[in-house]
Amino acid sequence: MAYVISNDCVACGACQGECPVEAISEGDIFKIDPEKCTDCGACAEVCPVGAISAG
Repeated sequence: MAYVISNDCVACGACQGECPVEAISEGDIFKIDPEKCTDCGACAEVCPVGAISAG
């Protein structure tokens, strides 16, 4: 199960640098590619607004 980023995302980019498989891309809000996500949770741990959760 891949992690997902909610609309609460403030586009700070903290999660992108933590992803070991480069599954996170920038947009209006950041997005996680479910095909690449390995469900490690590293992104959720660093999100300052709690916008990332298990999908």
